[in-house]
Amino acid sequence: MMTFYNEMLEGDRVRDPYARLSEWVETMPQDFRQMKQAEAEDLFRRIGITFAVYGEGGDPDRLIPFDMMPRVFEQAEWRKLERGIKQRARALNAFLRDVYGRGEIIRAGRIPARLVYRNEAYEKAVVGFVPPRGVYSHIIGVDLVRTAKDEFYVLEDNCRTPSGVSYMLENREIMMRMFPQLFRQNRIEPVDQYPQLLRHTLESVAPQKCDSRPTCVILTPGHYNSAYYEHSFLANLMGVELVEGADLFVDGEFVYMRTTQGPKRVDVIYRRIDDPFLDPLCFRPDSMLGIPGLMDVYRSGGVSICSAPGAGVADDKAIYTFVPEMVRFYLGEEPILNNVQTWTLWKDDDYRYVMDNLPDLVVKEVHGSGGYGMLVGPKSTREEVEIFRKKIEANPSNYIAQPTLSLSTCPTFVEEGVAPRHVDLRPYCLCGDRIELVPGGLTRVALREGSLVVNSSQGGGVKDTWVLSE
Repeated sequence: MMTFYNEMLEGDRVRDPYARLSEWVETMPQDFRQMKQAEAEDLFRRIGITFAVYGEGGDPDRLIPFDMMPRVFEQAEWRKLERGIKQRARALNAFLRDVYGRGEIIRAGRIPARLVYRNEAYEKAVVGFVPPRGVYSHIIGVDLVRTAKDEFYVLEDNCRTPSGVSYMLENREIMMRMFPQLFRQNRIEPVDQYPQLLRHTLESVAPQKCDSRPTCVILTPGHYNSAYYEHSFLANLMGVELVEGADLFVDGEFVYMRTTQGPKRVDVIYRRIDDPFLDPLCFRPDSMLGIPGLMDVYRSGGVSICSAPGAGVADDKAIYTFVPEMVRFYLGEEPILNNVQTWTLWKDDDYRYVMDNLPDLVVKEVHGSGGYGMLVGPKSTREEVEIFRKKIEANPSNYIAQPTLSLSTCPTFVEEGVAPRHVDLRPYCLCGDRIELVPGGLTRVALREGSLVVNSSQGGGVKDTWVLSE
């Protein structure tokens, strides 16, 4: 039977970071807790914090479940995570510079060429082009899990358009509004500087032809997108325009935004749409979301796109297995944060092992996301395992497998009181003229008892993440 690290308890003793919270919970009457939970839901509803689940009929917008019990990290724990995340961000950007250039890591035999050059996320349209400051992935969301007091593992790297930062900020805002006394009693590092840091990051990678303070915009697919709330939220906090493809056009060497005062030049586009839809003249010709001619302006140094087209090849789940090797190859360092052990099913030995042990493993699609396209063996029926087995047999290279991790638990408010639930963490690393991340991140929690799947689309919720000051 699996044992799980409880982040609040050490034996029968409450760990120091949770000491004041433990007292707070014990003295909270149940009716007061229920009143505050309803207040939190009302705040989320009034603010409009929703997410969409694609494939459901009718209006898919939902309130994301919010747990009022914060997750707490000591300063020393956070410093280790911060060093490891920054190290990983440097290595991933070095990898992207390399594979769109000379491909030294492939020449050295450290990564198979076909995993990169035949990858659907590898964009030939940007081969040989180096974006400003050599940064390809400007916002990296690193998904982390904890298995013991000093053991953290990276589940995956999100190098394209990682979402969820609005929840990180709003979770904190709502907790401060509802429980100000907690913030007087605990010295908690702030996260509210994230929008300013993001804007600085975008401005720091302005294109070569920009000769004044850069004009930045957020490019959204529109209000039907599942993360539209976040797009508008960040645009408002950063003081930049939220635009759709139809609001922008190319004229000569530059991109312009339509305004009531006439065209205004745009220097940096923080895009929240996928590569294939960016430019119908370069990628999908049927795209109604992008800007015709955008890629020509980008490659000529007239506009910056964040994150860069083609950055997705670095967060492919097959490439993920090689990130520790990237750290060694490009930085000459040992990885601070470890990967989860991973079997790649295009290798014969790995394939045989996985097929022999399928009921005990977690299997994921190489390009899957959101908790879809995966098998959690120990939580699946025999029939579900066999159905997935046939999928793997039909296309082994489309899958990777990992052991079922003993994810740590955090105290969580449930119907009967407080109970441990499994969590993960997504900090957001910003890469521009410097690499920065705010002390905290998005903690996702599996609200169903025994569940290891934390995605909101699969019944998970969110909670505030505290990093205590020294």
